Amino acid sequence: MARALSYAVTVEELTDPEAQKSARGIPLNLASCHTIEADGYVFEGHVPFETLEAVLKDRPDITGLAVPGMPMGSPGMGDDPSARYDVIAFGGEAGAGTVYYRAGTAQPFDT
Repeated sequence: MARALSYAVTVEELTDPEAQKSARGIPLNLASCHTIEADGYVFEGHVPFETLEAVLKDRPDITGLAVPGMPMGSPGMGDDPSARYDVIAFGGEAGAGTVYYRAGTAQPFDT
C-alpha cells in the first residue's frame, strides 16, 4: 500500500524484534507486527495512512503512533472503514501512550 501511495519503501527484517522495537522507543505493550520509520517518527502496526500523513504534516512532539495487535478492519486487515480501534501516540508529549485517533468514528481526530 505504501508503494501504491508513492512512498519509497525499504524492507528490513528485524533480527531481534523486541530489542529493536524498544530501541526505537516503542513501548512493548504497544508493539505489533510491523514497524515503519519515517522522517524522524516511528509507526507501529496497522496504522492508517491518514494518521501517518497527519503526523508527518503537523510534526507533533511524539515518538510515533501504534495500533497494538492486529485489529480486524485496520489497513491490511480487511480495510473496513467502519472498524473501530484506537491509534495510540507515544513518547514526547504523549508519554507512555494517549489516544491520537479513533478509527471508525465520525470525528476520528477528536479524542
